[in-house]
Amino acid sequence: MNERSTHIPSVAVVGGGLAGLAAGCALAESGLHVTLFEKRPYLGGRASSYQHPGTGEVVDNCQHVLLGCCTNLIDFYQRLGVENKIRWYDELIFLEPGGRASVIASSSLPAPLHTATSFLRAPCLNLQDKLAIGGAMAALAPMMPKESNEPFLSWLKRHAQTERAIERFWKTILVSALNEDIDQVSVTYAAQVVRESFLKSAAAGRMGIPTVPLTDLYSVAGDYIQQRGGQVRVRASVESFRTQFADVSLTVAGQQEKFDFLVPAVPFDVLSRMLPQTTAADPLRQSLSHFVTSPITGIHLWFDRQISDLEHAVLLDRTIQWMFHKSKYLNRSNGDGSYVELVVSASNSLVEKSRQEIIDLAVSELGEFFPAVRSATLLKATVIKEVHATYSPRPGVDHHRPHAQTVWPRVFLAGDWTATGWPATMEGAVRSGYVAAQCVARVAGLHNAAFLVPDLPPRGFMRLFG
Repeated sequence: MNERSTHIPSVAVVGGGLAGLAAGCALAESGLHVTLFEKRPYLGGRASSYQHPGTGEVVDNCQHVLLGCCTNLIDFYQRLGVENKIRWYDELIFLEPGGRASVIASSSLPAPLHTATSFLRAPCLNLQDKLAIGGAMAALAPMMPKESNEPFLSWLKRHAQTERAIERFWKTILVSALNEDIDQVSVTYAAQVVRESFLKSAAAGRMGIPTVPLTDLYSVAGDYIQQRGGQVRVRASVESFRTQFADVSLTVAGQQEKFDFLVPAVPFDVLSRMLPQTTAADPLRQSLSHFVTSPITGIHLWFDRQISDLEHAVLLDRTIQWMFHKSKYLNRSNGDGSYVELVVSASNSLVEKSRQEIIDLAVSELGEFFPAVRSATLLKATVIKEVHATYSPRPGVDHHRPHAQTVWPRVFLAGDWTATGWPATMEGAVRSGYVAAQCVARVAGLHNAAFLVPDLPPRGFMRLFG
């Protein structure tokens, strides 16, 4: 902002998910007047929670986790003062049907060998599987593969991966991280996940889980904006916008409102409907038409007894992929009972199934990992399907991910589907919000505005590769 100017620029941020909240908080802290619009009655977007009418319980729409490499997300939590609401774990527990566990944890060895000791001991893979995985890791460690039209499954087969290695290692980590089957995932996205979370450093691979409902975590962001002179308007749907030389005009509930800048932080399909009906918008609208989505299903189960001492586990060889023992870290006492959430990423096989079919399948499979389930009584259950949870990170999609800057000098895009360099994750969403905020702040005269924080540096031998 020009120091001689008394006008405080106004910014409309449309969308109260992580991208919009990150942009709004950064801009409000910088002294701009922020008005955040969210069509729902609560903040958080896809990372939100609500009181489920059928169970009376507060449930997250899907379990969200972060890793130590999510530097901008962690910065966002620190900005809000909620970093103490994250519980960190230094090991992953892989369970086979029957309950045999493989624990992957860090050691004192330098990266990328820090998990090698526990990996070599893991009984869920045999020596041939481990040698194959080690060879693929060695190919990924030195540098990111170039973007191509090859799906990662094809890359794995070219690098001599065994079927067990593909099913129990590569699919397990990548389907959960990218929310897509590996025969649809680009090599670049898969390589980034592996390098950032497994190879770069021990700190990068730590897993964090919120210990409060997601809306409790992100509603703080609304307070943050308002405490700095901004506004948060829920149940406010922005229908469209049009740009002029001096401002941007939004249509909100049929009324026109003007702002100096606009940050649309909405899903790509929502943005496509908001765009002006002009030829200037056609290239962006065309890019957005190339995106497709992938579903996630969360299955919430309440049992009358403890089914396990574990707080979380990766579940192998079945439809259900993760178990989060939420009563363990949400500090919810259900007597001696257990509240667990099961997550199925890329859950295309469940989209057409009924609620009861999914619950029956989940309870049956869960009993294969935790025998106590078989004698427990299921008190209540619910299924939450996010049919359009994330965009699909398919080969070639990066060519269509737009940057924050648009053809309109006062409009800057945010969203995990924009060109963040990251896949559709909470980290990607926050990065996009910070980038859009930087663009707005600099055009508004804050020429040194910088909100993005650096990636974690590589450690050990990974420093040789930069």
